[in-house]
Amino acid sequence: MTSRHGASRPAAENDGGISISVRPNDDGAAFIVCGELDIESATHLRTALLQAMEACVDGAALTMDLSQVTFCDSTGLNELLRARRRALNEHRLLTITTASPQMTRLLEMTGAAVLFAGEV
Repeated sequence: MTSRHGASRPAAENDGGISISVRPNDDGAAFIVCGELDIESATHLRTALLQAMEACVDGAALTMDLSQVTFCDSTGLNELLRARRRALNEHRLLTITTASPQMTRLLEMTGAAVLFAGEV
């Protein structure tokens, strides 16, 4: 997670082995994930995504940098899809701007890449 100043903190054991930071940008916020998205990290990922969306002003976009994701299982993918659905319900854009080769392959194989409207 980040401090109020946008600096990320390292993942702790109860974070499920992932590190997440959120940084403001011109259109809203950038959500950066490092590590494995799986059942162990799902709760931390869900909480961090919800907090990032709540911190954005109405209508602001949230971009995700998944270039440092080393693994993602169905639980991790489902959390991303739930976040997308919530963003749409709030009239907010949630896109993936960059993704690791593993994440890109998963998104393409499942057909989810087009749902995030970013360059994957």
